[in-house]
Amino acid sequence: MMFRTIQTLAVAALVACSAAANASEIRRVVTGLDANDKAVVLFDSRVPLRAGPFGLQATNLWVTNSYPLGFSFKDDTAATPVGISPLDNGTKFRVVEFPPLDPATEAKMEPGGLMKAVGPVAPARGRPVTHPLMHRTRSVDYAVVLSGEIDMVLDDTSVHLKPGDTVVQQATNHAWVNHGTETCRILFVLMDSKQP
Repeated sequence: MMFRTIQTLAVAALVACSAAANASEIRRVVTGLDANDKAVVLFDSRVPLRAGPFGLQATNLWVTNSYPLGFSFKDDTAATPVGISPLDNGTKFRVVEFPPLDPATEAKMEPGGLMKAVGPVAPARGRPVTHPLMHRTRSVDYAVVLSGEIDMVLDDTSVHLKPGDTVVQQATNHAWVNHGTETCRILFVLMDSKQP
């Protein structure tokens, strides 16, 4: 009886570890046309989220650099180097996980740190940022909260978001701040735009 209990616990631990390992991966399926113009699956794999600044985990699922959009029937564009903003005339399809942020860590962050990372491609129109994670990009961004909860901090207000909530961000100052107890996962599509 004791052996069976230990065996059951070991199996449960392995399943839990396996689920945790997959929690920071995204399955990505990319279609295209083959040499005979037949629709085929080009890529079907699990894409890992990678560690970034401030404890974030993120991965780009697809990147484009032209408008109208072109197609890539051979190359995986997710590996294209791109910063916080999408490429000129391009898009960026990505998932980001925001861990809980405790007030002590938040207080130690460099003022305007993320805005500095955006750099000179940031739109000139907008007020000076008021939170270390606040930034603005020259893009229209679609966001869908997949899991967890998060606050979208704007210049004078904050909006609390839950799973299923969506945001259309139009080159405005914003910060994603997780004051909750669980990681928040958001799906983003960033599209290069004109200056606001």
